[in-house]
Amino acid sequence: MSETKNTDLVVIGGGPGGYAAAFYAADLGLEVTLIDTEENPGGVCLYRGCIPSKALLHVAKLINEAKEAKEWGISFGEPKIDIDKLRSFKDDVVGKLTGGLGQLSKARKITFIRGFARFTDSATLHIDEHGGGESTLTFKNAILATGSRPAMIPGVPEGSDRVMDSTGALNFPDIPGKFLVIGGGYIGLELGTVYAALGSRVSVVEMTGGLLPGADRDMVNHLKKRLDAQFESIMLNTKVTGMKEQKNGIKVTFENSDGEQAAIFDRVLISVGRKPNTEGFGLENTRVDVNDRGFVTVDPQRRTSEEHIFAIGDITGDPMLAHKASHEARVAVEVIAGKKSVFEPYAIPAVVFTDPEIAWAGITETEARAQKRKVEVARFPWAASGRATTLDRSDGVTKLIVDPETERILGVGIAGPGAGELIAEGVLAIEMAARVKDVAASIHPHPTLSETVMEAADAYFGHSTHMYRPRR
Repeated sequence: MSETKNTDLVVIGGGPGGYAAAFYAADLGLEVTLIDTEENPGGVCLYRGCIPSKALLHVAKLINEAKEAKEWGISFGEPKIDIDKLRSFKDDVVGKLTGGLGQLSKARKITFIRGFARFTDSATLHIDEHGGGESTLTFKNAILATGSRPAMIPGVPEGSDRVMDSTGALNFPDIPGKFLVIGGGYIGLELGTVYAALGSRVSVVEMTGGLLPGADRDMVNHLKKRLDAQFESIMLNTKVTGMKEQKNGIKVTFENSDGEQAAIFDRVLISVGRKPNTEGFGLENTRVDVNDRGFVTVDPQRRTSEEHIFAIGDITGDPMLAHKASHEARVAVEVIAGKKSVFEPYAIPAVVFTDPEIAWAGITETEARAQKRKVEVARFPWAASGRATTLDRSDGVTKLIVDPETERILGVGIAGPGAGELIAEGVLAIEMAARVKDVAASIHPHPTLSETVMEAADAYFGHSTHMYRPRR
């Protein structure tokens, strides 16, 4: 017979949204139960996504910079890669962070249950606990933070270990000779970058006419020029029509304007997006509404159709980003705690951790044109940046999307090394309704890449110190 417990708040899912919600709720004095299938909180981001991929991207960056150093008069030999040690480094990073979250959970006196939870009604959960036990949990409020999983495509050979999703690619069982990435989004390009640096001949196939659909083309162009040199091929406007396992690899058939072609690859990564985890949790036993795409419908307070059940993160729709989930978590918890709170950010930053990195926040130039919104765009090319030149990395740009009537900054886009670190200034400017002259008047340290933000603001007025371009 299963044991029955009760709690003020139950959080289902221990990712960046779930553990942020549980920790904040505990800090506010609520009795909290956190349920997840892993040994410690962390979710996909820490165990199989953001964190391990960034550890490997750091290694890739080191390898690439060592190769480029010969242009500066320093030569290194070919890198010797110990794949087991590399995998161990990545796993150690994951273990350190997830273990730390486990300790933080205990310090906050959160009841952590390792298991899988399913609603039996709108106030009760049945939990299949890790190790075979069962329990029943009643609750006053619940937060759904069950995350997402990689999407697949039809026609994948069943049982083939040569075809991987992002999770399998991060475990890299070997370094394949020929490696195909299906999907030109950020996950595919990041992992493709890692495998190329480790020695694989990487090809990318993308159905649309450009990499990173949704990002501004001028920023993507900086990345594509570099990837053209690193990857064996980038096939745009190309569809995968078939995959068949053979003794010597996976035969993949492509179709584009030139007709149908085929090639054999040692391994294939399918990276065509992610699907929300909303199935199997018994949501049909509640009034929680799930739309035809599988996303949970929520209001600006992250409340579902069931008043005391909230939802955050990937299951509530795009953008499916860890930092969005964490901030939604704070809103949901504050509402549960009786505070006035609503999720209404002006800017949610997005970062692609390739080399160069691409980052943006607020409205993009592409979105503004599509909406026929009148904007002005101020650009500062990194070729004019002293700091970028010292890094031998002039392949970048910083741009501001500006409302011409108010001169308020509506969007910021950055392409170049470290763009992900620089975009936070853009987020702050947008959220605080800063005008261009506010950024231009803020003294930035020299020589730094952050100066490019100030210089872009100066360029708006036609008096950037390091670039002559009079304002029209």
